[in-house]
Amino acid sequence: MTDQNSKKITMRISAVSIVFNIVLTTFKLIAGIVANSSALVADAVHSASDVFGSFIVMLGAVISHKAPDENHPYGHEKMECIVSIILGNILLLVGALIGYEGVRKIISGETIPVPGSLALIAAAVSIVTKEALYWYTIAGAKKINSVSLRAEAWHHRSDALSSIGSFAGVLGARLGVTILDPVAAIVICLFIFKVAYSIFKESIDRLVDRSCGEVETDEMVEAIKTVPGVMKVDDIKTRLFGSRTYVDIEIAADGELKLKDAHVIAGAAHHILEKDFPDVKHCTVHVNPMNTETLKEE
Repeated sequence: MTDQNSKKITMRISAVSIVFNIVLTTFKLIAGIVANSSALVADAVHSASDVFGSFIVMLGAVISHKAPDENHPYGHEKMECIVSIILGNILLLVGALIGYEGVRKIISGETIPVPGSLALIAAAVSIVTKEALYWYTIAGAKKINSVSLRAEAWHHRSDALSSIGSFAGVLGARLGVTILDPVAAIVICLFIFKVAYSIFKESIDRLVDRSCGEVETDEMVEAIKTVPGVMKVDDIKTRLFGSRTYVDIEIAADGELKLKDAHVIAGAAHHILEKDFPDVKHCTVHVNPMNTETLKEE
């Protein structure tokens, strides 16, 4: 998957998200106001934040897929993590506003109107639409290993969960327990906070060069061992860099080999990693002589 193809996929998915979210936000906001449902109005605000989030993801795609330059020789992939953190902050803000409004209505003791049936219909439509957008976006995120698209997908999923809360709150209020409408808004807030935490954790892990994980590292080691001339793998370090991975390897080869033969072995190890592991952007291979105990430090 080339950087340009990844960028196109991100742009296409974000554009689809923007169109659907604008329509859905308008529908839920009107339905929430007309049907007197605070939970649905809060849900509409959440969907509106998705529109803003999609624009940020598109901006991140443009920046993160820029070619390396003199000041950024390793590329700009980490901008994806910055974008995801921005999305996480948007979710936190939206969740806090929704939770505050729900708590305010309960504490104030104000008369809570019974929501109309239109609120139930709007919530049901939102659940189906946002869950479909989640699966559409997460499929694209997995295809190009995009942390920002994954964050956007969970933004959709959090909206679907909030719509379930809206539906339950509106239904309960229509059955006579009107306090369930603002209670649903508070539950929505907690769901959003949980999603925001997950987004923050993954983004920060990638910013601080966390390893790609034990399973994938072991698979890399086994792949390198199949290279003719590699006697063993002395060390391997991996680090996540935005949506890509950098690898540093130390392999052992026959200490009596000529330099050019050792170079061929290193090149083969380099090639098999970048071929078999598409997420690997670059790897550095260092060759150690097998009989290292005979070497003397100068």
